[in-house]
Amino acid sequence: MLGIKQEALAYDLDCSQQKISILEQRETIEKDILEKIAGLLNVPVEAIENMEEEQAINIIANTFHESSAFAYTANIKPTFHPLEEVLKLHEEKIALYERMLKEKDDMMAKLEQLIQK
Repeated sequence: MLGIKQEALAYDLDCSQQKISILEQRETIEKDILEKIAGLLNVPVEAIENMEEEQAINIIANTFHESSAFAYTANIKPTFHPLEEVLKLHEEKIALYERMLKEKDDMMAKLEQLIQK
């Protein structure tokens, strides 16, 4: 319903994807598991308990049309230039690497001082 994959939910709940699939098929779910799921989805437990499949289908059917569904998933008109974002990420990676090298050098200097004492 919220576009969350079973694998992601399983990872957050520290269980298998198969268990999530089984939970989806059940009519009732234990209260503690339901509370964990509601917490992860950031929705009240009551929203899950009172959710009706027909309402969810109506929401999806009324919200997404073939043309709009593609536009949402493909992001046809991005508000940023993808190449600029990649370059920005690369620069951040280089800066992080340089900071890590500096920290390593500082640690090595401290260790050498301790060894010489």
